[in-house]
Amino acid sequence: MIGSMAHVIVAVVALGLGIAFVSADRHSRTSQALATAFVAIGLSVYLNVVVLQRMGTVPAWVGWFALPESVAMISVLEWVLRVRRTLPVAIDVDTRAGDYALRAGQVAGVVYGVLSIALPAQRIEAFGRGADGFAPVTSPVFWIFMSPILLSMLTGLFGILLLLNRKPDRAEAVRVLAMALATPFFVSGFVLPLDWSALTSAVGEMIFFIGAVHYHELQGQRGQFMSRFLSPQVARLVAERGLEQAMRESQREITVVACDLRGFTAYAAAQSTTQVLAVLREYYDAVGEIVSEYNGTIKDFAGDGILILVGAPLPVAYHARRGVQLARRIRERGGALTRRWSRPGQPLGIGVGVATGVVTVGVIGSSSRLEYTAVGSTVNLASRLCEQAADGEILIDARTAELGGSAGLASRAPILLKGYALPVVHYAADPSAEADSAAVASVA
Repeated sequence: MIGSMAHVIVAVVALGLGIAFVSADRHSRTSQALATAFVAIGLSVYLNVVVLQRMGTVPAWVGWFALPESVAMISVLEWVLRVRRTLPVAIDVDTRAGDYALRAGQVAGVVYGVLSIALPAQRIEAFGRGADGFAPVTSPVFWIFMSPILLSMLTGLFGILLLLNRKPDRAEAVRVLAMALATPFFVSGFVLPLDWSALTSAVGEMIFFIGAVHYHELQGQRGQFMSRFLSPQVARLVAERGLEQAMRESQREITVVACDLRGFTAYAAAQSTTQVLAVLREYYDAVGEIVSEYNGTIKDFAGDGILILVGAPLPVAYHARRGVQLARRIRERGGALTRRWSRPGQPLGIGVGVATGVVTVGVIGSSSRLEYTAVGSTVNLASRLCEQAADGEILIDARTAELGGSAGLASRAPILLKGYALPVVHYAADPSAEADSAAVASVA
């Protein structure tokens, strides 16, 4: 009874792992394959150990108890296949050998299932325990059923080795390596005494669970890193409303802030790439911190240019006022940085453009890469104003001035901008009003 209870625990843990994997990412076909494998492992342990031990006689239909084992073999290999397909492949690399091997392993899993259903008594004989507690490994019947299992396992390990050879990212490498280490422990359960098989199965589950936890930890760290430099608001939107809701297009009025460095092209040509990258990293980091303070979203990093959305993807009250305050902070911080970075004959500066208007926002992209974007003339206007801004200038359109208030703004003569038929009315932010930006928390 103790051995039976041990196998019940092993089965429940496997079922729990399967449910956890699919519930964490139920729309992923890769997660679906992995979840199916562990659910099948749990059912297999329960049916073939716990239930069979309690049976007095063995009916012919008991061969169907092998179906979860067959499904587990096929699903694990399908999971490896799908992970392989997420990795980039060089043009001159032929990956068909690995795919064919994994498909051969899946065929072996099907063969095992068919043999077990057709020859139920022989299967019970093959994996029955002798007086010493071990399966009869010297019996030809044992190898009739064990051969497809071993073939399936070996093709899976071969596929994982090929996958690791393509140098996947660390998170994925940890998970597939955990599966490679766990698989022999699962397979050994067909041979070892029942008490030992419960232990080895539990060890296999523990190994893969550790790998899966490490995988999700690394994925979480990656998400935190990306949200720090790109858009924590997009991550929050997806977390709160789901990817499907986040990808729906919507129209709303927002404020767009564009900034770039003055003299950067000449500076980059005269300095080492190491220095240029160091400047860009510090520049991105500084602007990113300011954007986070004002609940903005960085839409684009493009060389020395940065495009910021205030009011999307999550609404921001008084977005125009916040956009101007954000621009002032960028000018203040950027001015200090550019003075430090400048070299004799290669001065650096910073210019900023701000515009407010209705844009279309939403998540776009392919199955492998998604990006939150805003489309509309407001985005172009902010970029055009930024182009016209001299070092230390913030040029602001009329709508931003209307919503955010004209205090601290100086009217400028209308100018012709590329893509606009008529001169554009605009304002310049007075540097003397820089102290207004200190009231970050005062705006709800």
